[in-house]
This record gives sequence, C-alpha cells and structure tokens, in this order.
Amino acid sequence: MTIEEITAHVESLGGTLTLAPAPGDPAYPEIAWGDHFFYYAPGGEVPTTTQPFATIITKDYPDDSTSNLNRPNTFRLNIHAGAEAFTAQLGYTPRESSTHPADPTTKDAFFPHPVYATAAWLSVINPGPHTARTVRDLLDAAHTRARARYDRRAD
Repeated sequence: MTIEEITAHVESLGGTLTLAPAPGDPAYPEIAWGDHFFYYAPGGEVPTTTQPFATIITKDYPDDSTSNLNRPNTFRLNIHAGAEAFTAQLGYTPRESSTHPADPTTKDAFFPHPVYATAAWLSVINPGPHTARTVRDLLDAAHTRARARYDRRAD
C-alpha cells in the first residue's frame, strides 16, 4: 500500500480530516512536513480534545527513531487499534508489549508502536501483501471508534 492508497481509503470512510503538512508550510513545524494525521472531524476543523486515530510518519522523530524511517521509500503507518485488536494481532496485551521483543524496522509486519504501545497503537512499515487487508480493517475500526467519541462529545 502506498501513502496515497492509505489516505484514499481513510478519506473514503467519511468525516475524515487529513492533515498533511507540505514542505515549506509555515503553519506546521518542519518535523511534521510529509507526514499525515487522520482525525474524525466532519466539520473540517482539527479537534482540540482528541488525538488522530491514525498517522503516517515519513521520518525519524527525536524521541522515536527505532523504526529507522530515514531509509529511502520508507514510512510507518500507526493505528489506534484498541486493546482487543492489538492483542488479536500480536498475541499479548498493550501493557505486556514492553516484555515482548519486536523488530520495529521490519516492513509489512505489525508491531507495537515504539512510543504509544501501551495506549494500544499498532504500527506497520510499508504495509504490503501480508498486512494490507488487516490494515484496512483496523483503519475502519479506528475510524468507527473516533466517530463514536465525536458523537458522544457532541451530545
């Protein structure tokens, strides 16, 4: 899957706001240029009370360099999977993730997010034939949960 394919899928779910800061965009810090942040925000405004339900990161961050994203043509999709889906994919709970070694540089394989694993975030570098179907399912479920949170706050 490409970044464009993932973005198109997420946007097809409806109500999604995609932030994709471009190089030179003065509204965002340089570190965010090239990355994508997906929110459920049917009004088109960035929510101030919630985090994105998925992100695509295209480079290493100062506090998150274990995936070696500075390799050519490499990106990492991060999905707020929820504890049940996290456990179903990896065979252990988010709280147990620190006791299970994972290689955060392997492409087309799920692993706990290097920073947010305990919050039930899953990651995959360059999703491909082994993960694409599950990626779509996880994105659909993350979008549904984000929408439910939005709807609860709107009531």
